[in-house]
Amino acid sequence: MLPVSLPTTGVTTLAYALAGVALGTCSGLTPGLHANNFALLLASVVPVMPGPTVALGAAMLAAGVVHTFLDVVPALALGVPDPATAAVTLPGHRLVLDGRGREALRLSALGSGLAVVVALVVAVPLTRAVEAAYPTLRRHLPVTLAVVGGILVATEPTWRRRAAAVCVLAVAGALGWAVLDLSLSGPVAAGGVLAPLFAGLFGAPVLVEALDGEGIPPQADPTVTLDRRTLAGTAGAGAGAGALVGYLPGVSAAVGTVLVLPAVPGDSGARGFLVASSGANTANTLFALFALLALGTPRTGVMVAMDRAEVPAAAGLLVATACLASAVGFALVVSVGDAYLRTVGRLDHTRVSLATGGLLVVLAYIFAGWLGLAVFALAAVVGLLPPLVGVRRVHLMAVLAPAIVR
Repeated sequence: MLPVSLPTTGVTTLAYALAGVALGTCSGLTPGLHANNFALLLASVVPVMPGPTVALGAAMLAAGVVHTFLDVVPALALGVPDPATAAVTLPGHRLVLDGRGREALRLSALGSGLAVVVALVVAVPLTRAVEAAYPTLRRHLPVTLAVVGGILVATEPTWRRRAAAVCVLAVAGALGWAVLDLSLSGPVAAGGVLAPLFAGLFGAPVLVEALDGEGIPPQADPTVTLDRRTLAGTAGAGAGAGALVGYLPGVSAAVGTVLVLPAVPGDSGARGFLVASSGANTANTLFALFALLALGTPRTGVMVAMDRAEVPAAAGLLVATACLASAVGFALVVSVGDAYLRTVGRLDHTRVSLATGGLLVVLAYIFAGWLGLAVFALAAVVGLLPPLVGVRRVHLMAVLAPAIVR
């Protein structure tokens, strides 16, 4: 990123940041759509946009932060599986099936919000430490990722499931080797191969499983039943996972959460995993911002877009934007999430699942064209493997390994 000498207009930057909040709200509440898509679109129109480039960067960053707060809403409300398959699906779904969806929304918001606070405190000293160690880490990255994969496999409770996890890792890695080098473009050049790939791996399979489900049951009161100490501990673990994701290529928020959650005292179950994974998802954006500023290495789609747009390194302004977006995102999860759950709960569940799947297909075509639809279909088949063999979906993140170790 460029060094900054910015007598920039605060009102203009604030206006762009609020526009980014609106875009992040749209992407966060729409399954299959990501803030990365909007960020890449914004990066492509930088030459014709009025105002300073840093204001456009604020819009991208705000969209990314708000998205990490709100993406839990459709994840909980759409594609809820049948209780028989809940043991191998997302922990948040189990809470919804138990009538605790409103609590789940608040747990997610608290996890993200508290992780932001932790990230702001530790980001500067941690970035300096990573900056010193990064050359060594980069040289040994394949070994590091192999160790991470081994730890993930070891977290499965039985040898049969560990063997199945190795198979899923291998299949996902082969899928990545086959498709990641493809140059895809659709009517809107803002997605590339990752948009249909991840929609197929993680979106379509949940919807397929949900077709036989009964939809969203009535939801109870929103009282958070996790005690404050455990809540703080799991949110801190989420921030730690976000740091892993922000600085280490190839580690996702879910992978980071699986790695750090065992360090949290006590058994917080699905609630703890939801808090930690939400915290990792949001803290990742902040740590990735610091990684971009200090190391020049974009770790997320939003940071790639900011790097392409040559957004000036106005650390104070960008961190302030992230804080504003976090506050708005926290409020939106609670205010919009309950209404989202109620609305989806009143609709015919099979039609909702089919319509959502249709939206994923349309988005795959829009961002990646006809070849993107083929990638989406292939990824959807691979995405069905984890519940079929009884292991976590997190092993599918091996799909990114070929791009990193090449």
